[in-house]
Amino acid sequence: MLRFISRRLLQMIPMLIMISIISFIIIQLPPGSYLHTMIAQMHAAGEQINHELIEAIKARYSLDAPAHIQYFNWMKGIITRGDFGYSFEWEKPVSLLIWERLALTLAVSVSSLLFSWIVAFPIAIYSAVNKYTIGDYFLTLLGFLGLSIPNFMLALILMYISLKYFGTNVGGLFSPEYVMAPWSWAKFKDMLEHIWVPMVVIGTSGTAGLIRVLRNNLLDELSKPYVVAARSKGIGTIRLLFKYPVRLAIIPFISTVGWTLPQMISGEAVTAVVLGLPTAGPLLLRALQSQDMYLAGSFTLLLASLTIIGTLISDILLVLVDPRIRYE
Repeated sequence: MLRFISRRLLQMIPMLIMISIISFIIIQLPPGSYLHTMIAQMHAAGEQINHELIEAIKARYSLDAPAHIQYFNWMKGIITRGDFGYSFEWEKPVSLLIWERLALTLAVSVSSLLFSWIVAFPIAIYSAVNKYTIGDYFLTLLGFLGLSIPNFMLALILMYISLKYFGTNVGGLFSPEYVMAPWSWAKFKDMLEHIWVPMVVIGTSGTAGLIRVLRNNLLDELSKPYVVAARSKGIGTIRLLFKYPVRLAIIPFISTVGWTLPQMISGEAVTAVVLGLPTAGPLLLRALQSQDMYLAGSFTLLLASLTIIGTLISDILLVLVDPRIRYE
């Protein structure tokens, strides 16, 4: 196992380099650059264009240099100084912008993931054990509703209900007085009062999908001969369920952890825009729209890194859950 993990960690280095090259090329493909976007916005607003400022920005960030020179300068800063570059639009270091948003993004995404798992697992197990009953049909209907309702529409409905019937605006993660305030216990409590809406909205579609997959996998396992043999030996239903069938039924979830980690960063972008959340999704979307190449490239590199790390974690967890899998 240790040799497998060491080999995978070494394989991550060239993979990340290749991903960073491809990401940088894709970001450079659209015509123009951030400076072209800025000049167009200044024209539209009727502002005087400062040509000296434009030339200074070009010189400072080598924007007149070929793309491969810009890439090597970017990678050199990351490797030697941990410097991911400078955001043209926000006029801040990219690393500062990312870490500002990453903590709140993880708070929203992890809470949504826990909500999905806590709700989906008991419902799926109940539906599988009590298949084709009224309860099973009712929960199946709820699952299909969760899959069919778009996240942004559910967010708008909850915002409307909260404002109309409770007089509370649940947009954002903080009340107005805490938006710019330093972190404190009061600010943390205020965030907990607001986080339930994005948690439910983002977690609903994932919950519905988990219910359907886990129910079908568990039904397949419950019909196998080893379950019939275990029941004939007098093993209790609860003990039997969690000792064998449930462990095997959750394998598809564990094998997709590699997709879950990057989705925590980018998957909530539309919902975050609707709810006005200060998370990473809207920042990434804005960086791509304005061709803020260092910010967009750093986010893409971060998402790729999370995918590779998540895949490694899922491989390790598969060995722990399923003893049939071995990595020699």
